[in-house]
Amino acid sequence: MAKCHRNNIGSLVLDQSPAAASVGCHNRLWTAFSAASFRRKIFDAVSCGGSSRYRHHEDDFSSSSTTTTTTTTTASVGEKLSSSGNGNASEKKIEKGKNGKSEKLSDLLSIAEVETEIETKKKVEALEELKNVVKELQIQDRPKRNEAAACRVRLLAKEDSGVRSTLAMLGAIPPLVGMLDFEDFQSQIASLYALLNLGIGNDANKAAIVKAGAVHKMLKIIESPNPPNPSVSEAIVANFLGLSALDSNKPIIGSSGAISFLVNALKDLDKTNSPQAKQDALRALYNLSIFPSNVLFIIETDLIPFLMSNLGDMEASERTLSILGNVVSTPEGRKAISMVPDAFPILVDVLNWTDSPGCQEKASYILMVMAHKAYGDRQAMIEAGIVSSLLELTLLGSTLAQKRASRILECLRIDKGKQISQNYGGNSCAAVSAPIYGSSSSSTNPNGVGKECLEEAEDMMSDEKKAVKQLVQQSLQNNMRRIVKRANLPQDFVPSDHFKSLTSSSTSKSLPF
Repeated sequence: MAKCHRNNIGSLVLDQSPAAASVGCHNRLWTAFSAASFRRKIFDAVSCGGSSRYRHHEDDFSSSSTTTTTTTTTASVGEKLSSSGNGNASEKKIEKGKNGKSEKLSDLLSIAEVETEIETKKKVEALEELKNVVKELQIQDRPKRNEAAACRVRLLAKEDSGVRSTLAMLGAIPPLVGMLDFEDFQSQIASLYALLNLGIGNDANKAAIVKAGAVHKMLKIIESPNPPNPSVSEAIVANFLGLSALDSNKPIIGSSGAISFLVNALKDLDKTNSPQAKQDALRALYNLSIFPSNVLFIIETDLIPFLMSNLGDMEASERTLSILGNVVSTPEGRKAISMVPDAFPILVDVLNWTDSPGCQEKASYILMVMAHKAYGDRQAMIEAGIVSSLLELTLLGSTLAQKRASRILECLRIDKGKQISQNYGGNSCAAVSAPIYGSSSSSTNPNGVGKECLEEAEDMMSDEKKAVKQLVQQSLQNNMRRIVKRANLPQDFVPSDHFKSLTSSSTSKSLPF
């Protein structure tokens, strides 16, 4: 009976309208059911043998649920099928794109492999060629083949730094140096230029060439009874230039006697050398002059007088001054320069005629070092008229030239002050002190000797002031002449009364020494 009551309640709950269900305990039952509880109640009613009406509703519900489920399942299956169809198409596209990219990548890799193989083959062939060239050089008693191999080395090493290193490692330098003993000047020239190209930009090769004895073999060619071919001499000069660029080679070349050969090549008394050979000789001498020990070997030749006499050559003046700048760094070099006749007028003239900042800086450096080291040199500079040139340089020169000119003027000023003090100190009136001006002469010296000394000192001071004033006026006038000349003003404008009035009003405050 209870079960039937449960069934009736279940049917009432199912059949009750929402309005009627809002009253009484049935309302509590309805609201208390959740979706899961509701399905469980239906299952209990069916299992208890509910009415046909309920079974009819159940069948409708089940069929509708089944239909919905089937429809939903069918739709989901269709969607899956369609999505799977689309997925296959997209997968095919992706796979196709991947295949295309893979094909392109494989093509690029194939091309890279082919190029690598070609480059490797070329390198192997080049290495084999270098090995064959070195073998040809190492075969003795075949001068013509050696000459051809040396010419080949010259061409291969001309522009390829890697080839230079490889040839040296393969052993090309010793046989090339040995070819210098051949009497055939063609073989000598081929060997010299091959060595020259092997040493370009390669310090290891330069050191190896000197170590192999190339310097002494080249000098042997020069000192042979028969004068060498001019082309051979020029090739030797070029090799000395290249080899002297390495610091470790400078003392070896300098002490070998090569400086004398280079000086002769520079002077070219026989008029057989080309202008390029002269320039190479000058540059090689500059490289060698950097090493202080080589200055003594340079002084033993007549290079210093030759350079001083050729300072007017515009093309070579800067390199010439560079060599003199290295020479002046040693006491022996300064003495050699000061002993050249008219050395300081020549150097002062360089400051006057050149507009090259490099020449001005180098010439002022030489003068600055000599003015700082020797009193006699300072006197010779003043006599050469250096003051006006230095004043102009402090106004119009480069920054470095201005600093050096100021240093020279400072040396001259200090030296001039010492000279005046020495003149007064050596006079018989040296014992006269300054306070004597305010005292009577009789109290100090009854015989009036002190007064006479003072008068003589005043005369000397006035003479000094007059000389200084005149020197300053001359310097300023010369300086203004040069400035106006460089400004391209009319010649009748230099000098003028206006300049005279300016210089006459100058005082000792503008005295540079």
